[in-house]
Parts: sequence; structure tokens; C-alpha cells
Amino acid sequence: MRTMAILLPICVLAVLACACPGEARASKAEQEVHESAGVATLAGGCFWCIESAFDGVDGIYSAISGYTGGDTSNPTYKQVSSGRSSHVEAVQVWYDPAKISYDEILHIFWRQIDPTDDGGQFADRGSQYRTSIFYHDEVQRAAAEESKRALEALNKFDKPIVVPIVQATEFYPAEEYHQDYHLKNATHYKRYSYGSGRTPFLERVWGEEADAHKAKKVSNNDDELRARLTPLQYQVTQEDGTERPFDNEYWDNKREGIYVDIVSGEPLFSSRDKFKSGTGWPSFIRPLVPDNIVENADRKFGWSRVELRSAAGDSHLGHVFDDGPEPTGLRYCINSASLRFIPTEDLEAEGLAEFLDSFED
Repeated sequence: MRTMAILLPICVLAVLACACPGEARASKAEQEVHESAGVATLAGGCFWCIESAFDGVDGIYSAISGYTGGDTSNPTYKQVSSGRSSHVEAVQVWYDPAKISYDEILHIFWRQIDPTDDGGQFADRGSQYRTSIFYHDEVQRAAAEESKRALEALNKFDKPIVVPIVQATEFYPAEEYHQDYHLKNATHYKRYSYGSGRTPFLERVWGEEADAHKAKKVSNNDDELRARLTPLQYQVTQEDGTERPFDNEYWDNKREGIYVDIVSGEPLFSSRDKFKSGTGWPSFIRPLVPDNIVENADRKFGWSRVELRSAAGDSHLGHVFDDGPEPTGLRYCINSASLRFIPTEDLEAEGLAEFLDSFED
């Protein structure tokens, strides 16, 4: 059977045309899927967490974070998260019915939420974080009703199941920085998921069953990295390469913000600690979060150096030398290809508001 490019979702072109500057919509919403693809739309509180549950599962073409259930056209994250719109954070899952059924998708969904909470989910409160199953046809509606009855029959909860099953309305992909957040900012995502109360709740209620579907995930992480990184980023972070001096993205970057690992998203360096070293690579006097940096002995070229790697992502970053300026006397010489820069005005939206205080004079 032939394949065709299906717009995921159909509204994405209009969204891209109307998106505000700095709020580019998700490019992952445009990709090729089989013409027989199914679609499920689910709201379970923070869309980072629901997307994470489905990304990479065998049979899933794409899981897209976005907004639905409201009346505002082309809503932005600021509008939805503030509660000023009637939309909810949701995820649209495009899947191959030959590999995974709608019933299986619902089975996964129920094990990612607190279905007895109608005021939000865990630490996220408000109607914008309410749960819902949005059905696309009568077959899905009947399947969702039956799945809900099956959940109730398990007697896992002391309170009633309150997740509404409602007809799907227009779905708007969220801004690009929200897509694949659990991959781009792995350290913060894990901290958030646990700190919000979601992970402890799921572990307590479902135990290993909460993650049982992950056994179906594509296991070749290297393929995922090659798809997500540029060839240079892959060579530097995974093969310990070095980019050319004076010909890289951040060597002369003067904007205020922080630098995170391109693989894991863990915070590494601050622009406040960056200095002009004359080497042609970004240089810093200290790390922003010392625990996120691992030092290793490097004797590859016949002399001893100290290699730097990220703690969570295990990305090769560069090296540290003792010829830097005061007060540390150190020079953290880093490859731009190992980094992603987040300007101060985007820190809150990226879940990194904790670092804003360091930029106040």
C-alpha cells in the first residue's frame, strides 16, 4: 500500500501562519504517516508527561503536545497556562492500527493520570489541566466508555472516575519548545514529574504496570540521537569530536541566558560566567550546576587533559584548563555543538525559572 503525507493535525498550516514571533509551532506535526493511521486525542494534565508516555512506542507515529477543547483560535501557551482560555493541554497520538489498537492506547493513558481528580492533575491545578478523552467517531466513543467501565471494575480507587468522554474539537500543536520536552530537557522533566506528585502516585497505584508499555518502545537510542542531532552535534557529543574554532554557533554569542546540554537539556553554563578567551570556542570560568559536569582524564594525544562530560546526557562537552581569569583561574572550553542556548526571556517557558535570579543586578 502507498504512503502519503497526512497533516498532523490538519490545522497546522493555519497555525504556522498565525503563530506569534518567538512562538513557532511544532515542526514535528508535519511528517509522513500511513494513510490508514488512527488518531487519539487525550488530556491528562501536563502534556509533557502524556507525550512522554507515548513517544517511541512501537506503532506510534507521533505524539504531539497541544491545546484543544476551547473556543480561542490559535491559542498560545501563555493564554492556556494562565487559564484565560477554555482550552486544555492535550496530546494527539497518531498510530498504526495494525500494530497498536485504540484500546491499548487508552490502557496506557489511564495509567498516566489520576482519573478521580477533576480540578487538574497533581501539582497543576485549574481547568486547563483537566483530564478528558476526546473521541473522533462513534467507535472511539464506545471504546472509551467501555474502557472507563473496565477501569472502574478494577476497584483501584476510592473515589469515582471523573474523566469526561467528549467529542474532539480542533487541535492546535503547542510551541516547538514543548515538543519532546522529556528528551530536550530530560533532567528538569524527571525532576518535575517526580516533584509534581505524578511519578510517586503512579508508582503507588500501578507499580511496574505504569511503565509496562515501555517494553514496546524502540530500543535503539542511537537511531533516535542520529535523527535528532545534526551530524556535527552527533560527532562531538557521541564520538568525542571537536568543532572548528571561530566557526561555531556560540563562540561569540553575547546574549544573556544559560547553556544546556543539547542531548539531555541539563543546565551547564551561564552567560554571566562566559568570557572572551581568544580560542574560538565558548569559554566559561565555572559551571552553572557543578553536579551536571563530570571530569575524566584524557590522554588521547599523548598529553594529559581533563575532559568534560554532562552527567545525565553523557555528552562530550570539551575540556577544562587552568589558564582562565580570576576568580576561578579556570577555562571551561566547550564545543558549541554540545550546547543549546536559552535566552533569559525564555527561561520560565522552558521550565528553568529557578535560574532567573542569577541575572538580576
